[in-house]
Amino acid sequence: MRPQPAPSPSGGGLGWGHDSATMPAPLAPIPAFPQRGKGQNPCISRLTFRHKRCRTIPLPMGISQYIKEIGRGARGAKPLTREQATDLFGQVLDGTVTDLEIGGFCLAMRIKGETPEEMAGFLDATHARLQMIPAGDRPLIVLPSYNGARKLPVLTPLLALLLAREGLPVLVHGSASETSRVLASNVLAALGHAPMTAIRPVANGEAAFAPTELLNPALKRLLDVRRVVGLRNPGHSVVKLMQPTAGPSLVVASYTHPEYARVMAETFELTGMTALLSRGLEGEVVSDPRRTAQIDGFVRGVRTELQSQQAGTASEVPGLPKEIDVATTADYTRRVLDGELPVPEAIATQVRHITQLALASHA
Repeated sequence: MRPQPAPSPSGGGLGWGHDSATMPAPLAPIPAFPQRGKGQNPCISRLTFRHKRCRTIPLPMGISQYIKEIGRGARGAKPLTREQATDLFGQVLDGTVTDLEIGGFCLAMRIKGETPEEMAGFLDATHARLQMIPAGDRPLIVLPSYNGARKLPVLTPLLALLLAREGLPVLVHGSASETSRVLASNVLAALGHAPMTAIRPVANGEAAFAPTELLNPALKRLLDVRRVVGLRNPGHSVVKLMQPTAGPSLVVASYTHPEYARVMAETFELTGMTALLSRGLEGEVVSDPRRTAQIDGFVRGVRTELQSQQAGTASEVPGLPKEIDVATTADYTRRVLDGELPVPEAIATQVRHITQLALASHA
């Protein structure tokens, strides 16, 4: 059994394990050692260090062996196998590694980038630790929402409520990763859909919002590392692909950079997931109402092109407000649902593809 880390001083580190009594606290800082020189014996080994009188104190194994492989830069880093990635990410979520290792892992992966095998392993570890939404009699439509909006209104709530109107159970999950953006959770709350406070089934025709910490508190803490180091990490990729349900689901996923579309698509194929993949709107999964993007569907890992990309960007979308605050976005969403304003064609098309894909996957 791995030794429990000793508590770190209050206010230090990345906050790993400080928010919950069930999570072990980080290790205290390790003393600096003299440089090894000729004739010197600082009593240091790879897995132990010694204080006065050379008393050997074992260190936990941690994830240093993985960081050594992935931390050699964009060209020198080696990819992990799916099994190695599962073990690494599991240790991260279990809180059995130090703050320093967490930071090293996040930075190394940010430089190297995730492979489909690594993403599959990260998802394996995550799914084994999630609080799962109970299964229903229809596939749960999963809409990750972590970016919010700053240029256009956040339209993920509109997508969720349009899908619910088709009789589908819809789960939006997310947490604040940008302090200056309007979040889908705030718009949903303004429309009368308060966040879930406990794991429960999502009914057919219901759009529910689950905070990330409700599904897994450690995953939320990993996302919050971005506030310390200033960069996204594999946790931000995992939350956009995970299936937080014990039953069948359809994950609606999006990408911003085209090169990441390949990794996401190959991950869906590798894991046999049912999903819809397209370019999103400012990092949100809802289609950009100004464009016709390529849309691909995956049914148990088998890929089908549902819509090809078309060139051009519309200068205006009928009824779409210029303001992006919560109240204005909620009012626009309500008016579209009530038929006072038209559903943007790109979003209406996305709803049709998701509905058809859900039916095909459940057949």
